[in-house]
Amino acid sequence: MTDKPGVARTLAVLVPAALLGGAYVSQYGFGLFPCEMCWWQRYPHFAAVALGLVAFVAKPPQVWTALAGLAILTSGLIGGFHAGVEYGWWQGITGCAAPVSGTDVLDFNAAPLIRCDVAPWTLWGISLAGFNFLISSIAGAAIVALAAYRK
Repeated sequence: MTDKPGVARTLAVLVPAALLGGAYVSQYGFGLFPCEMCWWQRYPHFAAVALGLVAFVAKPPQVWTALAGLAILTSGLIGGFHAGVEYGWWQGITGCAAPVSGTDVLDFNAAPLIRCDVAPWTLWGISLAGFNFLISSIAGAAIVALAAYRK
């Protein structure tokens, strides 16, 4: 018999870790530097990894796993909002920009601005924020929730 809570805990760590890994490969491997809203999507994934790891040592594991699933869902919802901004469906945060790492953050003339309303890369018309929405909200959170509470 399969240990469903164990599968859920594993997914609660692996799904956000894989998405964070993809974000960092995009950033450092392909030069797709994050905007402010991109960073907002990463923070819940960091929390999800931590909560998923806690689920391996704290009782009851289903609660910690469910919290990790909620963190994954939160990142996906932020990604959905960000994708809507990129597609021009609604207004985003004004002045949304972040300096590229390695630049002097106090020298505003030297720091390139990364816009939140422009998708730097798409595949089949879906931006990275859109993929985060699809993977985190629909697949990641749902799979973790189902695996955590399946009898």
